[in-house]
Amino acid sequence: MLRLLRYYLPYKRLLTLAIVCNVLMSLFVVVSIPALLPFLQILFTDPAATEAVQSAPKIADTGLQHQLDTFFAYLIQTYGREQALVLVCGFLVVTFFGKNLFRYLSLYFLAPVRNGVVRDLRQKLLQKMLHLPLSFFSEERKGDLMSRFSADVQEVEWSIMGVMEALVREPIVISGSLAYMLWVSPKLTVFVFILMVFSGVIIGGIGKTLRKQSGEAQSKLGMVMSLVEETLGGLRILKGFNAEHWQGERFGKENSAYARMLTRLSRRRDLASPLSEFLGIAVASVLLWYGAKLVFAYKLSGPTFITFLYAFYSITEPAKAFSAATYSIRKGMGALERVEAVLDAPELISSEENARRIQRFEQQIEFRDVRFQYANAERPALEQIQLLIPKGKIVALVGASGAGKSTIADLLPRFYDPTEGQILIDGNDLRQLHIHDLRALLGIVSQEAILFNDTVRNNIAFSSLDATDEAVIAAAKAANAHEFISTLPEGYNTNIGDRGSKLSGGQRQRLTIARALLKNPPILILDEATSALDSESEKLVQAALERLLQNRTALVIAHRLSTVQNADEIVVMDAGRIVERGTHESLMQEGKIYRKLVELQALG
Repeated sequence: MLRLLRYYLPYKRLLTLAIVCNVLMSLFVVVSIPALLPFLQILFTDPAATEAVQSAPKIADTGLQHQLDTFFAYLIQTYGREQALVLVCGFLVVTFFGKNLFRYLSLYFLAPVRNGVVRDLRQKLLQKMLHLPLSFFSEERKGDLMSRFSADVQEVEWSIMGVMEALVREPIVISGSLAYMLWVSPKLTVFVFILMVFSGVIIGGIGKTLRKQSGEAQSKLGMVMSLVEETLGGLRILKGFNAEHWQGERFGKENSAYARMLTRLSRRRDLASPLSEFLGIAVASVLLWYGAKLVFAYKLSGPTFITFLYAFYSITEPAKAFSAATYSIRKGMGALERVEAVLDAPELISSEENARRIQRFEQQIEFRDVRFQYANAERPALEQIQLLIPKGKIVALVGASGAGKSTIADLLPRFYDPTEGQILIDGNDLRQLHIHDLRALLGIVSQEAILFNDTVRNNIAFSSLDATDEAVIAAAKAANAHEFISTLPEGYNTNIGDRGSKLSGGQRQRLTIARALLKNPPILILDEATSALDSESEKLVQAALERLLQNRTALVIAHRLSTVQNADEIVVMDAGRIVERGTHESLMQEGKIYRKLVELQALG
């Protein structure tokens, strides 16, 4: 629970006010119990008995019961029974008004705490995910991560209410009611104590596995959400291959398993309230029998016994609420563990404490005996990579799929770090440079055009927040994108939809090139930027790329070898190793792997 409480620290003032209001509300609840006694005394006391109390000789009895009897008798003698009843009813109204007023105020002050903690958790989750390495996400399901943003954080919000009830409100009500009951009759109170112990043992036993099962249920929900995300993302393929039934069965299996798990969880949770109510009625019946005997024996007055029963009821309801709050806290802690599993994940790719600042690229990029192996992979993705990229030169990486080309491109911006060896810029190991400065030197245009559900302008300028409209338009013109942008309904202010779904593939790619042009980086990484385009779009994109490459250092990955024939050096890769290198002409003369690839593409 201490882990949860630390998220309250930014809201100490509001939380203190909520606690104070909860305490005052609880005190009004406790005061309302004995406040009922005057009403019952006036209602059921015989006027003759009242006169007898008033006229009785004063004795040195200072007991509280005697003092109350004397006060009620004085009240009736002075104001009459009806007027005294009005006064007592007025006091009851004030008591219950105070109780409900402070109940509302406690919720009023707690609302921004609940919503603020949820907001902070979601913000921390997103910030953490933005800084986690790509290797973390290759091991996680996207739907499971999304469920941590929604269902898990929601459980934490409900546990905040549980903490407030379990730690502040209900204990005061229970202890105050119990104190009154002890004052009235210690013997009767023993039965209530037995109920509380008995209920605690039984319900506590039921709740032991709730926290574990809650975490399992949230994990299963993550699986369900992953399948929903896969379905929405692959809807075109599912329909095209008549695979709707197959995907429906996959989803139905996981969805049913999640429903069964929730059913077991709900049954355990829902058992607490009826069980405690049954136990309460059972003990209440014993109390009625035993209390009636005391009343018949004139050891306890009728009104006092009724207020005792009211105090007992005031314990059973908070006890049930306390039990429910305990379950809520358990579930919330299980959800918080899943959230903190992300928040506590190590940021393997980060800037060192004394990282060097770098503002310009002056000389060269060097891969020095680099070896890299993905987590849980059977063999290395790269081995003994020796590569030099001088400033202003274009180096192309070619080879079959899985040869390691994209892995080299991912190592340069430190999406991953080498398992062995070094990557240096101007003689500085990338791991010793400030990661923000390093990535500021790089521009990336990938095979998949990564765009966001926003306007054309914001997609071009999102990495250059201070860019002017003129600069955005100039970058779009250089990328051969201005013409089609001008035909859109709202021009540069047109929303392009999820992942740019309102645009064609060539249009999306030209926007990513405009984005790179606007950033104007000294080093470019082009990862098969034209491989998914038709001939007409490729021609437009290739012309934009040629403008983008002018006077820049570039690492180009290409399957279409015709696009890299003018590179300063072509590096041929196979099974994670460099097997050939040279210009287009020299590699064609050698007649090895590169030439075979060119001839195969020409034949195709």
